[in-house]
Parts: sequence; C-alpha cells; structure tokens
Amino acid sequence: MKGALVAYALPALVPRLVVFQYNPETLTRSLSPRAAEGASGRGDALQADGPPEETITMAVEIDAADQLEKGDALAVSVGLHPALATLESLLYPQTARVLANQALSLAGGAFIGGEPVPLALLVWGPARVLPVRMQSVSITEQAFDVNLNPILAKADLSMQVLTYRELDITSPAYWVYMASFIQKEVMAALNLVDVAVRVTAPPL
Repeated sequence: MKGALVAYALPALVPRLVVFQYNPETLTRSLSPRAAEGASGRGDALQADGPPEETITMAVEIDAADQLEKGDALAVSVGLHPALATLESLLYPQTARVLANQALSLAGGAFIGGEPVPLALLVWGPARVLPVRMQSVSITEQAFDVNLNPILAKADLSMQVLTYRELDITSPAYWVYMASFIQKEVMAALNLVDVAVRVTAPPL
C-alpha cells in the first residue's frame, strides 16, 4: 500500500494526487496539548481546549528512473517538474481566485475574497486519513537530465493536522477528522482489551 496526499480545490471534486513512489522510512508525529483558556486555578490541570496540536513530518523520495527507463514521454520531456509542482501547489491559492481579487482591487472593490489553499488529506494506510495544512515543503533536487530537468529529488514535508478547532462543521475535512478521532478511541479500546487478555491469560 502506498501513502499519498490527496488535495481538493473545493468546490471542484477532482483531486490532485501525490502518491508516494516509495513510502517514507519514518514518519514523525509531534503532539502538544492545548491548555484551556483561563485554566490556571486548582482543579484545572486536566482541562484542555480541544485536541492537541499535531505536526507530522516526513521525507519523500521522488525518482524518475523507472519512467525514463520505460521511455515515458512526460518524464523524458520535463522530468519531475509535474510531481514537484503538485507538491508545491499545496501551499498556493488558486490562480483564478488571485486574478479575481486583483481585478476587484484595480476596480476599487471594497470586498476582496480570501485566497484559500487546497484541502489536503494525508492518507497513510486505512487507519490514518487526516486533513492537513502544509506548513513547509523543502525540496532538494539531487540529479538532472541534459535539459536540467530534475530527475531525482527529496522533499521534506511538514504538515499541521487540522482538527475540529480549525475546521468549520460544513467542511468535509471536519468529518474526516472526526472519523479519525473516533477511530483513535476505538484503537485505544482495542489495546485495553488486548492488554486485559494478555494479563489474565494463564501461563504456558
């Protein structure tokens, strides 16, 4: 099974896909609790303002060797540019929205619309599908063809998991997160059952 990033520029339902050619060897998750606002008195130590803030980092290897060996026309002509552009586009708003705002600004419009970035889902196996916002993409291009198109690269990705604290209830991402939240509780319950079985099992 391959890990992937699936991005939607809503309301369009056709996703941009970044399927990992090679699954990263490691995935680092960092969780920080959110203290409840004003929770400083006695008895407030266990109060929280929602789920923890979670950051996920990983390094993704991208290699055009297989495509070049098979004579893939796109890889031969532009190398890894399409794959890298798809990754980078997770940080960019849509061009149409940017141009519309520029036109409104030049026309003296009083209301300039926001410029949202795509909704991205990190898919890491059936047990982990999370809405994320890309915090940073650091790309190291390691090899090039004769036209200086990159054919080997490493992308270091840092993503913030979006929770019900950051998402509107009308967003599909809200329900994706809630499904993951419930699944985490189910997994914790399964662990409790497994521990109980192992503790109470008679010795061999």
